[in-house]
Amino acid sequence: MAAAETVTLRRPDDWHVHLRDGPMLRAVLPFTAERFARAIVMPNLSPPIAAAAAARAYRERILASLPQSAAFAPLMTCYLTDETKADDLEQGFREGVFTAAKLYPANATTNSAAGVTDVRRMGRVFERMEKIGMRLLIHGEVTDPDVDVFDREAAFVDQILRRLIRDFPALKIVLEHVTTKEAVDFVMASRANLAATITAHHLVINRSAIFVGGLRPHFYCLPVAKRESHRLALRRAATSGDSRFFLGTDSAPHFARDKERDCGCAGIFSAPAALEIYAQVFAEEGALARLEGFAAEHGPRFYGLPLNEGHVTLSRVGTTPPEIVATSDGPVRVFLGGQTLEWSIASPGRQEP
Repeated sequence: MAAAETVTLRRPDDWHVHLRDGPMLRAVLPFTAERFARAIVMPNLSPPIAAAAAARAYRERILASLPQSAAFAPLMTCYLTDETKADDLEQGFREGVFTAAKLYPANATTNSAAGVTDVRRMGRVFERMEKIGMRLLIHGEVTDPDVDVFDREAAFVDQILRRLIRDFPALKIVLEHVTTKEAVDFVMASRANLAATITAHHLVINRSAIFVGGLRPHFYCLPVAKRESHRLALRRAATSGDSRFFLGTDSAPHFARDKERDCGCAGIFSAPAALEIYAQVFAEEGALARLEGFAAEHGPRFYGLPLNEGHVTLSRVGTTPPEIVATSDGPVRVFLGGQTLEWSIASPGRQEP
């Protein structure tokens, strides 16, 4: 029998993850910490992480919840609101509490009701971020009820993002979890200060997957998966080697009861299988040699952070993620849980001597 194919990468980072809090945090964090050295932690708790003191306390809860042997650094973000003060944001950034700030258009997604109601009112904040080199992370969807849910990302790019990069040319922006060809094309045609993260699940499913064999609530996320042509555009971008695209799982756990009820929550929990899924996609596209750049190099360079020293090895040996992750408050269903994936982690988080 031929030896299993392997690929060894510099230890990757996750530039967009939801870790939640309490029992959920303690249950889901080990999966991210096993696969990634650092992660940009989303601030959309309830109440949101909108001040440095809250971010410090949340970071301490994350660190206290880590497995004893884990080598993992949470990078905290500030939840922008209409009341965010530029001075407060700068102080949190200079003190090393905030790595970036997150723009949620109000009511765009989970726990975003306190988000920004009008981006045009945030000029002073964006000017300060531009001056101090703080990254702006954007959930790029309009919330106008007259815009079709499948068109909200493209509308945001055309109506809001285009103006933002014109008005703040030195502001470093990450358009997070892109889902459309329009967003991919816009990033590719724009200046170097604009980048984008791509999730594992948007590389695997299109919008039809939500309805195969009945309504599939665990495939529902925001931004929602789009047509097959958009999925293929994302795969081309992720595997292209273009340094403006990098890994961000947007792993977003919810209790199964909250996903499966009437008006269920948006979010896909991919952390227990994310790196393995990315490896499978890159292998399918004949681009394994570019996986390290996407997973471990493009993101740190955009954020101005050092590359990780450790390595991780993946093998083309089948693995089956768990179907559920148990918490003291109820189960959480795993994306592609119970299905056989082609790749598995052979040496997670191995540190160089």
